[in-house]
Amino acid sequence: MLISQKLVELIERNADSLAKEWLADVQKHADTPTYHKFNPEELYRRSYAVYSQLGKWISYETTRAEIADYYMALGKQRRREGFALSEVIQALIITRRHVWLKVSSEGLLDTALELLRAMELSNRVVLFFDRAIFYTAMGYEKGD
Repeated sequence: MLISQKLVELIERNADSLAKEWLADVQKHADTPTYHKFNPEELYRRSYAVYSQLGKWISYETTRAEIADYYMALGKQRRREGFALSEVIQALIITRRHVWLKVSSEGLLDTALELLRAMELSNRVVLFFDRAIFYTAMGYEKGD
């Protein structure tokens, strides 16, 4: 099994704890004030959905159009809910950061091959989040 698949499975398997850690961060982060007041159960559910399906989102089978459709709709929804665009982007950045905090905390990157696989995973994750941020902003700006 490739280390990148192991790392995806690590994230998906720990989706619950990652979502809880993310929720704690966005509810106290100075740049996400609307998240401090928003329904925490709903925020948790949204974050859990990203972490538990990370493999799907970074898969080569997931098209750019699928990411665009989902995240443009998300941007529109966050605008309707009263979030500032900067808050939504910061929340996505925090989501991405928790992926790497988890991967680095597990001690799975001890060999050159493991580091290479982690770099492959990093490239896929960064590309996914770059697209998610871009399409979220596009959807937010277009509104309804």
